[in-house]
Amino acid sequence: MMVFTKTLFHSKIQNLALLLLLFVAISNNASADDGYRLWLKYDRIQNTTISATYSKSFNFIALSGNSDILNNAVKELQTGLTAMLGKPIPIVKTPVINQSGIILTISANGASGDGYSIQMQSGNTVITASKDAGVLYGSFALLRHLRQHLPVEKVVVQSSPKIQLRMLNHWDNPEGPIERGYAGSSLWKWYELPETVDPRYTDYARANASIGINGTVVNNVNASARFLTAEYVHKVAALAGVFRKFGIKTYLSIHFAAPKTLGGLKTSDPLDPEVRKWWIEKTKEIYRIIPDFGGFLVKANSEGEPGPQDYGRTHADGANMLAEALAPFNGVVIWRAFVYKADPNADRFKAAYDEFATLDGKFAKNVIVQVKNGPIDFQPREPFSPLFGNMPRTPLGMEFQLTQEYLGFATHWVYEAPIFKECLDADTYVKGKGSTVATIVDGSLHNYRLTCMAGVANTGSDRNWTGNPMAQANWYAFGRLAWDHTLSPEAIAREWTQLTLTTEPRHVSAISDIMLRSRDIYVDYNTPLGLSRPWTGSHYAPEPWQNRSSRPDWTAIYYHRADSLGLGFDRTATGSNALLQYRPEVGRTWLNAETCPLPYLLWFHHIPWSQKLSSGRNLWDELCHRFYTGADSVLWMQKQWAGVASSIDPAIHSDVTGRLAKQYNEAIWWRDAWVLYLQTFSKKPIPAIYPKPEKTLEEVKKRVDVYLMR
Repeated sequence: MMVFTKTLFHSKIQNLALLLLLFVAISNNASADDGYRLWLKYDRIQNTTISATYSKSFNFIALSGNSDILNNAVKELQTGLTAMLGKPIPIVKTPVINQSGIILTISANGASGDGYSIQMQSGNTVITASKDAGVLYGSFALLRHLRQHLPVEKVVVQSSPKIQLRMLNHWDNPEGPIERGYAGSSLWKWYELPETVDPRYTDYARANASIGINGTVVNNVNASARFLTAEYVHKVAALAGVFRKFGIKTYLSIHFAAPKTLGGLKTSDPLDPEVRKWWIEKTKEIYRIIPDFGGFLVKANSEGEPGPQDYGRTHADGANMLAEALAPFNGVVIWRAFVYKADPNADRFKAAYDEFATLDGKFAKNVIVQVKNGPIDFQPREPFSPLFGNMPRTPLGMEFQLTQEYLGFATHWVYEAPIFKECLDADTYVKGKGSTVATIVDGSLHNYRLTCMAGVANTGSDRNWTGNPMAQANWYAFGRLAWDHTLSPEAIAREWTQLTLTTEPRHVSAISDIMLRSRDIYVDYNTPLGLSRPWTGSHYAPEPWQNRSSRPDWTAIYYHRADSLGLGFDRTATGSNALLQYRPEVGRTWLNAETCPLPYLLWFHHIPWSQKLSSGRNLWDELCHRFYTGADSVLWMQKQWAGVASSIDPAIHSDVTGRLAKQYNEAIWWRDAWVLYLQTFSKKPIPAIYPKPEKTLEEVKKRVDVYLMR
């Protein structure tokens, strides 16, 4: 009798818990959408046919194992299905006879690594993996499938990530600000940690796990030694305690001079025995506090940061010292290749290759050299970095930027998947045709032991995470491409739109169209034909006239080279000869100014103002055409967005509408700044078909000055 009573009691408790979960899910669906849920919106399915079909297929979730990661997989499935179907979904240890449900299994025969398979067996949906993390990823994949209202029977899939380390790099500082952050302050509340752990950390981890991200660097690459103190390692440990439950490892950016600034040594020379000992002991301390710590990210001898070259040592010397300390714990060193010297006669384009190519094969086995996608600095459009393909014995990781440093901050709508994909699909020809950047980064071309793809995060404390709601798509796209770089920007755009905004087919198509055109629209009014703009100042306002800085490559004129003859940076044999860093097949694509694709023309050539281009226009007229049509295309974006209002949450629609209005205003600002400034060199009139700028060049400069004030 007692056993029956306890069983009945626990059954009632479970039913009450399920009803409470259902109530919370319905309440969440009823509230306005503020963007917080990202792409994990488990709203009630309104299509009765689809809902009825899913209800027949999902009546329980069976799990026999027990771990934090598996429990989170089950919790996500239960929360999602309960909300979407409007009915309780119980968790059981064994499948329910005569009912269909979800079975989660760990099997040595499952997909390797973080992979998973989803199959239909005897009416049940079976998610199988060899690791707990694989089950979690498979659970999110199933929910993603259902959120798009796709047939249950078509969910059958086997999927494994192409990249091992799929990570976000946060440029967050200990006081709260985020370098190049445009969505509020840092997510990490350092002064409250480790005692107070914000529930938002769990939602951050959920979002990352849902797209396969398995690593997080929590602090800025311009690192403070503070993060290596015991006090701050315990704070980081509190974050790691949340992240590991979702299969995410935690990493730290380190200050290379820490042995001197923090440890009190006389030097930070990587070949000094006392320095090596200091790092070994510090690393042991970190692993005592964070047993699954991932490793170190390092920015050294770049933009004023300390590094091994301060002592006459190489990047390999510095990286290998840290690798030695991490090796006993299977930790990795991620050494950034973003290094360039302040040389007025050099071409910054060539810097990473010149610094690192000769070091190939000299790095320890647990070192990854992390390379930015382009040779300069996250430009709206860049050729791929020539380092890719030129270090076959050293794992090269990819570094993309999600935060929109040169893409209009959180004001402008720019979908970045085309930028990522353009680089990944670029052919290096290092082993003949088909030697794409993707095959280098995923290790298949050079048999790398370690593979890595990193994205500089665009998250912040804003309620919607990314400032501009549409910027969430860049976080999402990065995760999906890090898992599978064969996915197309088109497919990811439609998928994200359906998960985040609407499933109305016409509106999904309209929004996807905006996303896919947004990057080219931005480039046209910002940096057409291969102009680049990595100068200091505000990073926000147009300033092509900027010619004063502590170093030449932090000025605008260094890059565009405008003069009375023409415009552009000559990187052929008559200029810096940067093309020589690529294989001949690649170099030939850009070598001849007559045949160079227009998107890269000014990257590689100084073109006369009157030279006729393949478009049929001369350079000046083509520039005017791009600047004006680019700015006017924002009006098209506004019209497209207005047309989808009926299926978008009003608060989100209003937010984006306001940002598009600002984007148009600023597109005109960029257009006028460039056209009026370049006109002082070309001495040519703006074609009559375009309206003359309403402001003079001096008036435009004064507006820019506002953004340079302290």
